[in-house]
Amino acid sequence: MRQLIGLAAAVPALVAGIVAVQAPSTAQTAPAAGAQAFAACRACHTLNKGGRNGVGPNLNGVFGRPAGSVAGFNYSPAMKASGLKWDEKTLNEFIAAPMKKVPGTRMPIGVADPAKRAALIAYLKAETAK
Repeated sequence: MRQLIGLAAAVPALVAGIVAVQAPSTAQTAPAAGAQAFAACRACHTLNKGGRNGVGPNLNGVFGRPAGSVAGFNYSPAMKASGLKWDEKTLNEFIAAPMKKVPGTRMPIGVADPAKRAALIAYLKAETAK
C-alpha cells in the first residue's frame, strides 16, 4: 500500500518532467508564431528587399524608417502626415489599432492579441533586415 501511495505521489512530477522535455521552447516557437501571424499580412505586404508594393507597402527595412516613405506607394494623407518613425513600440501601437494610432490610415486590419503582435514584430524585425 505504501508503495502505491509513493508511486501516486511521484506520477505528477514524472508527467511534468516528460511534458517539459517535449514542450518546445519559446525560442523555437516564436519564428513559427510570427510567420503564422504574418500570413494575414502577406495578402497586402511583401518583406523581401526590392519587393513590390501591393495593397500595402513593401516592409523591407521598415525599422527606423519614417512612416509613409516607401517610394512608389500611394499612402493616405494621414500616414504621410503622421510623423511616425517605425520602431518596435510604434509598430506595436499601430498594429494593435491602426485607425486609432493614425486616424485616416487605409490599413483596416489590426492584431488585438499582444502575444501575436509581439511574435509578428519579432518576425518582421528578423525578416525585413535581410
